[in-house]
Amino acid sequence: MNALILNGSPRKNGNTSHALRAIADGLARNHAVETLNVYDFKFLPCRNCDACRRNGGNCIQADDTVRIINKITNADLVVFGSPVYWWGISAQLKDVVDKFYSREGESAPTLRTKKKIGIVAVGAETTDDPEYKLISDQFRCIASFLGWEVVLDEAISAAAVDDLAKDAARLAALTETAAKL
Repeated sequence: MNALILNGSPRKNGNTSHALRAIADGLARNHAVETLNVYDFKFLPCRNCDACRRNGGNCIQADDTVRIINKITNADLVVFGSPVYWWGISAQLKDVVDKFYSREGESAPTLRTKKKIGIVAVGAETTDDPEYKLISDQFRCIASFLGWEVVLDEAISAAAVDDLAKDAARLAALTETAAKL
């Protein structure tokens, strides 16, 4: 199985990155894993111009949409990781998700394939805060619409930049959970 991890955090060494590295370590025991830091790519917001509908599902803007959406299309498992920004995912990851629209046309390679997904939301609030449920519900709606199966849904509370890096037990648990996927 090919696993793709999308890190929606602009911090290269923040809590989201630490969580996703632990998950990648677990997945790598049984799967080929590729991690992409979304902030390293250029995404322009969807303009709803519908040119992708006439262009084989490819956005016509001069950005990295086609490259990343193709990777998502070809992956068997996609883990979406993001810090919590104002009760939602980061703008970087949201731009990627918005570009799923490009693959809904009749001539487009579809995202509606049997796929498993993981959700990782890292925020400063305790995990009973509604922000985590909002993010989970958004991805669960997307998964339902596309026929994907949610196999991982992690809400992580980590306020200081290095909180998760100091939590060896939590990182080990993430690795072990991912190894079972």
